[in-house]
Amino acid sequence: GLPEDSYVLCCFNQIHKITPDCFEIWMRILKRRKNTVLWLISDNSWTINNIRREAKARGVNPDRLHFAERVSVSTHLARHKHIDLCIDTFNYNAHTTTSDALWTSTPIVTKQGDQFAARVASSLLHSINAPELVTFNDSQYEALILELIDNSEKLAAIKRKLEENRMTAPLFDTIRYTRNFEKAMDLAYENYMRGEQPKDIHL
Repeated sequence: GLPEDSYVLCCFNQIHKITPDCFEIWMRILKRRKNTVLWLISDNSWTINNIRREAKARGVNPDRLHFAERVSVSTHLARHKHIDLCIDTFNYNAHTTTSDALWTSTPIVTKQGDQFAARVASSLLHSINAPELVTFNDSQYEALILELIDNSEKLAAIKRKLEENRMTAPLFDTIRYTRNFEKAMDLAYENYMRGEQPKDIHL
């Protein structure tokens, strides 16, 4: 149901993660870039109606907001090919949703916060060597999204990098992660057996 000639911005995060400040930025972007649409996950009819109402109140045609039904994992991953750019929420980042996007080589712009939940996407992007998609305030976040909408060559280069790094960077290296976790448990146990105080373990 997405318009074929539109630029698709997407946030498949759970709807309750969308805060007013984040939504305001998205609506400004839609108003400034008339050929964009926003693809969100569909939770229930009340949510859809509320979000469309809020978009209209901000001068955005509600028809430019599209909603994806929940589907199987394989179908969900396959539909990422229709996304131009994923955009993250603030106080509670995309977690699994970021991993899904990066597994399909779909760039996601995030804003790094202070607490754990607001730093996950940033951590995942660093783990796949794409720190250029991490921003640190509202203005940087909005500016980067607009830049990537306007600069198709830069976006394509990022997509190529994500595809190249997917199987070589630490993010999806399950064997490396498992071995490091096992080593960390051994070091923690040895530290305990020596009677030392708990401490950070760096591998």
